[in-house]
Amino acid sequence: MNSDIKTLLNNKVSWLADCGPSEDIAISSRIRLARNIDGIPFPLHASATQLQEIITAVEMALKGSKLEPFLKFNMAATPLLDKMVMFERRLISREFMDKTEPCELLLQADESFGIMVNEEDHLRMQFLRPGFQLKNVWTEIDRIDDIISRHIPYAFDKELGFLTSCPTNVGTGIRASVMLHLPGLVLSNQINAVIQGVSKLGLVVRGIFGEGTKNLGNLYQVSNQSTLGESEMQIIERLNNVIVQIINHEKNARRTLLEGNQAFLLNHVGRAYGMLRHAYILSSSEALDSLSALRLGVDMGMFSAVDIHTVNELFIVINPAHLQKYAGKELDSPSERDVFRATMVRERLKVSDRGK
Repeated sequence: MNSDIKTLLNNKVSWLADCGPSEDIAISSRIRLARNIDGIPFPLHASATQLQEIITAVEMALKGSKLEPFLKFNMAATPLLDKMVMFERRLISREFMDKTEPCELLLQADESFGIMVNEEDHLRMQFLRPGFQLKNVWTEIDRIDDIISRHIPYAFDKELGFLTSCPTNVGTGIRASVMLHLPGLVLSNQINAVIQGVSKLGLVVRGIFGEGTKNLGNLYQVSNQSTLGESEMQIIERLNNVIVQIINHEKNARRTLLEGNQAFLLNHVGRAYGMLRHAYILSSSEALDSLSALRLGVDMGMFSAVDIHTVNELFIVINPAHLQKYAGKELDSPSERDVFRATMVRERLKVSDRGK
């Protein structure tokens, strides 16, 4: 196994740490920046030689700016299963995982900052933090962006802003998002109204793994849709204000369920815990939905014997690529993965319970 992949698997997923602001509802805050090098065609139209030159230029910029050390993944030489691990950890996009042209992932060991080189743009920079702290994340990635720009001339137009491969990213090139755990709104049938309200404000709601993915485990990513016509701080401020409102709605929904329908809430959480502790076959969707209910119970003080760290980690390790890595072999069929998933969940929760 590649030593850098071993490093990732041995790491705690930093953006799942239960130490951020409003961490009971806001799982993580992320900002991505799209940047291109002036005078070089976008990746879709660049030659293999040019793509390799871009990789070298970015590596040299990081070295010159003393932002190293970074883990480096040559995506063309990276096995598919390892790419899937990165995707499950929200380190790369699905499009990047499928690329065959020269491209590279540069990643800080704690996974908080990374650069996809030659995805849709020359640089797709990402900064992730646990909890609700968009403004802190912006401060960090803006600082790094400034440092890199001293070594790489960005493609920039005085009227349009940063030039990007996709017109929807032109301008600031920023995608800011917060991942929220919203079981209260789901259980009280308010989630669709919230999503519709958010959409009217020019924001978009996606699933755990971004565009085109389902909202499994009651996890929702809320992000900006436009990047042109507003400054970065205006975009972040608008998103920040909406997230505050959603968090308040979720808190109210949980409180109403606890006060007005306690038996239903306890049954929902208790059944999920029973399934996780005793099931011998567990699909991905069953596991995520049950973990969502268990996390809700832990956050609302219903369990004193369940470690929230373990629950958070399980949201990642139950995914197919992680399961196969921990099994030490390929689990070709969904049924094999369902059996191993159930075993891993039982064992980890058993250790968690005993630890208390």
